[in-house]
Amino acid sequence: MAADLITIARSGTRAAKAALDVTAQNIANASSQGYVRRSVSLSEVAVNSVASQPNAINLAGVRITGIVRNADMFRQSEVRRTGSDAARAGAEVQGLENIESAVEQTGVYDAIVDFEAALKQLLSDPTDGSLRASALEQGRTLAQTFNTAASSLAAVGDGLRFEAQDGVDSVNTTAAELARVNLRLSRAADASSDRTSLLDQRDMLLEKLSGQVDISTAFATDGSVQVRVGGSGGPGLVDGGSAATLAMASGGDGTISFTLGGTAATLSSGALAGKGQALTELAAVRDQLDATAAGVISALNGTQTAGADLTGAAGQAMFSGSNAADISLALTSGNQIATAPAGSGANSRDTSNLVSMRAALESADPAGAMDTLLFGISSAVAGRTVTRDALESIAGTAKVALQAQAGVDLDEEAINLTRFQQAYQASGRVMQVASDIFDSILAIR
Repeated sequence: MAADLITIARSGTRAAKAALDVTAQNIANASSQGYVRRSVSLSEVAVNSVASQPNAINLAGVRITGIVRNADMFRQSEVRRTGSDAARAGAEVQGLENIESAVEQTGVYDAIVDFEAALKQLLSDPTDGSLRASALEQGRTLAQTFNTAASSLAAVGDGLRFEAQDGVDSVNTTAAELARVNLRLSRAADASSDRTSLLDQRDMLLEKLSGQVDISTAFATDGSVQVRVGGSGGPGLVDGGSAATLAMASGGDGTISFTLGGTAATLSSGALAGKGQALTELAAVRDQLDATAAGVISALNGTQTAGADLTGAAGQAMFSGSNAADISLALTSGNQIATAPAGSGANSRDTSNLVSMRAALESADPAGAMDTLLFGISSAVAGRTVTRDALESIAGTAKVALQAQAGVDLDEEAINLTRFQQAYQASGRVMQVASDIFDSILAIR
């Protein structure tokens, strides 16, 4: 009996000590990012009598079967999925806000309105040098604002592509790390503390990956994970100890596409998908801006060359270039504005060609086109912001649910310290009792 008590008590002290160590580890890592609360898993030690009498009471003690991470796989998957959606929406909104600023703050709309107003004022006295100079300078300002807007949009595109490439590099680095963790997991002892740390690293890397791209996962019995990009049927990113390489390519219109190990990959969530969507919107905005600039060039040059300037010479093209990036004022003097019809003499006060010029500009309606462009961008930003806020709320809820299960509660751990300390002391006391019983038996005469 005494020997049995000692065996039972020894197993109890080992279990209590392991539980104390795990509790101390929980407390020490309570604020560590990605740490999942651990607990000790125990099982009853089987004895021969159990096989013949299944209902018999087992007095052989306990053994440590492993260290359990208190993390729900489904909740972790939800955190990755919702976080990936929120990252996509956040990246897209940020890109759209930059596009909006690039177009709105350059003042293209105001420059168009001011130029139209200057041409209208010139109608009152087509021979007035100051009015001609004012119209010429407003035309120069208009061309420069188009140039600035195009340059700003190009800078936004460069920034988005740079950030996307940085995200691609991050995905490749994280995937390589995850492949190394997979190898270590396949070699780690099943019940070791090192294995639980590796599982924490695995989950942190998966969450980091999901912030950039949408991933699907398949877990092996040893804890290693297979990762695919773009859904369960997408190309493989990580398989065992190997990782494929994600690459980005830029199209002629500035949009981006991705390949994984040479296979085309379509991203539907994650920050990279959001940046790709913002670049697609940027290409559309740039096309609209170029179309507006081309409309101004075509309308004014057509009427300019059909009239006569203040000296009676044939009108010349007012603007050179073909889009917002290269539009520039071609005239060098206000006298070159062809306000009179062709064949008119010098200093003609006939404004019929200027009327035609204003009519052509009104028909092209660059102010309306810019107003539509600005409204479209603003509406897109407002709509995507609502979506982003909703997705971030959902992602936050998923994180809170996971944290409630996997996070460390210091109050609970303090109680466990006391409980396991008492269990350790109780097991020590049992050993002392067993020793006293054995000594008493030996003292019988």
